[in-house]
Amino acid sequence: MVRIRVLVVDDHRIFAESLAAALAAEPDVDVSAAGSGPAALRCLERAASEGRRFDVLLVDADLGGHVPGARPAVPVRDGNEDGLVDGISLVTGVRTGQPGVRIVVLAEKDDPRRAALALGAGASGWVAKDCSLSRLLSVIRGVLRDETHLPPALLTGVLRELTAARKHRTDSETLVESLTPREREVLRCMVAGLGRKAVAERLYLSPHTVRTHMQNVLGKLGVHSTLAAVALARRAGVGPVDLTGNVVERGGQLA
Repeated sequence: MVRIRVLVVDDHRIFAESLAAALAAEPDVDVSAAGSGPAALRCLERAASEGRRFDVLLVDADLGGHVPGARPAVPVRDGNEDGLVDGISLVTGVRTGQPGVRIVVLAEKDDPRRAALALGAGASGWVAKDCSLSRLLSVIRGVLRDETHLPPALLTGVLRELTAARKHRTDSETLVESLTPREREVLRCMVAGLGRKAVAERLYLSPHTVRTHMQNVLGKLGVHSTLAAVALARRAGVGPVDLTGNVVERGGQLA
C-alpha cells in the first residue's frame, strides 16, 4: 500500500490535533502536525533530510492571524516562533524549496481574492475548514494526481482575480522594461532591501549617482516611494539581487 504523508499546519492546536487524528484513522495516511510556519518549515526540512518527504501540506489560510496584502511575502527561508508567517506566504516558501509537495489551503470562509493569491503562490486547492472528512480526503488524493480543487462557488471570482492579476503583471512588466540595465540593477537592489549607501557600495557608484538612478526608477515606474516600486517590481517578476553573488541576467533582462 502506497502511504500518503500529510502535514497539518494550524496554530489552533485543538483543530490541528483533531484533524490529524481523523486523517490518521485512514489506513493509507501518515500525518503530523505543526503549529506555525517556521515549525512547518523545520518539519519539512527534517523529513527531507531523512528521505521521507511529505506529500501534502494542509495549511491554515489565517496562520499566525495575519491577513496578507496584495502579494504574499516570498520566499520564506527561515524564522522563529515570534515571527509570524502567514499561510499564503508559507505556500510560496514551500513551493520554492520543495516543489514536489502539494499544498491545500484550509479556510474559515470563501474569499476569491485570497484563494487566487493561494493558487498564484502554488497551492493546488482551497477547502473550507467545515467540509466533510471524505471531501478533504478526496481533495488530498486529487492534488496528488495534479488536480486543482476549488469550491464551485469560488470559481468565477477566482478566475476574475487571476485575470486582473495577469493584467497588472503585464502592465508592470512593460514599465520595468522601460528601465535601463543599470536602473534595473538598482531596482533589484531596492527589492533586496538595500539602502542608498549599500547600493552605492555594491555597484561601485557614488551615493549621489545612486540617488539619481533611484529617482529615475520611481519616475519611470510612475510611483512615489521605494515600497511602491518594490511592490510593482515583484508583480513584474523582478526578484532581489543575490547578495551572495553577482546580479544574474536571464533572457536579456535582470531576473
